[in-house]
Amino acid sequence: MIQYISFIEEDAGIVPRGRPFIKMHGLRNDFIIVDGRIQPYRPSVEEIVWICDRREGVGGDELLIIEPARAGLEDAAAFVRIFNPDGHEVEACGNASRCVGWLLLQESNRDEVLIDTLGGRLGCRRAGDKLVTVEMGKLQTGWQDIPLAREMDTLHLGIGAGPLQDPVGMNIGNPHAVFFVDDLDRVDLTIWGPQLQKHPLFPQEANIGAAQLIDPKTLKLSVWERPGALTTACGTGACVAVAAAHRRGLADANRMRVIMPAGSVDIELKGNDAVVMTGPVETCFAGYLPVKERSF
Repeated sequence: MIQYISFIEEDAGIVPRGRPFIKMHGLRNDFIIVDGRIQPYRPSVEEIVWICDRREGVGGDELLIIEPARAGLEDAAAFVRIFNPDGHEVEACGNASRCVGWLLLQESNRDEVLIDTLGGRLGCRRAGDKLVTVEMGKLQTGWQDIPLAREMDTLHLGIGAGPLQDPVGMNIGNPHAVFFVDDLDRVDLTIWGPQLQKHPLFPQEANIGAAQLIDPKTLKLSVWERPGALTTACGTGACVAVAAAHRRGLADANRMRVIMPAGSVDIELKGNDAVVMTGPVETCFAGYLPVKERSF
């Protein structure tokens, strides 16, 4: 990915001191991406928090590190590690998968690549100008797979706060609770999201989605994400929202458009609980991670 930072010229007075990175976003869900395939990169929790900080560091919703494919999974173009702004590693992120997928597609000059994550292997392919389709893997609906603190029917979790009541529980690399509402514009997720994210039913916490069915092929969605932020877009949240609408009998179209605050993605439900997402990616800028004297 060195070509993506080639415009940073030393003769312009910019002297590289830290690790090269590229900043990208998918529907304003933004990521700091570091290539660690040749030179390993192992930042501490404190360093990740600092880098993701929007006042002191580069600023981003997550730090992504691209590493060599893991042993036995060499058919993948790379292994991608995903870190939240609090420094904790997570299993999956749909918007991040599109951004990394796009970089690897451009680098390899191929139309399809396979990337490996803690949440599973994801196939990525070109879908147009800065559009990427990602095979997001299989939905999991068992209570132990989400996971929940106790055995129960995941179609009706029976919990709630304010206007958000009785969600559907699902997992697609990370845990989600999807609440259906009549008027999404009247739901303030900054009030109810933090309460539900940390509900005792979710031992690993959960992403909290509020969804409104607009028509048989369109959902409107807002998501409060772990570790605690109202996001402009959530790729995995869009996947589970469509699946939850099917499970509840609210929709039956295999392809649906999910509208989020920063734009929309297209979700396709396939056989064997597999989900495919198509959405845009954009490059923000590239540079070098700052080097700062501080005790980590």
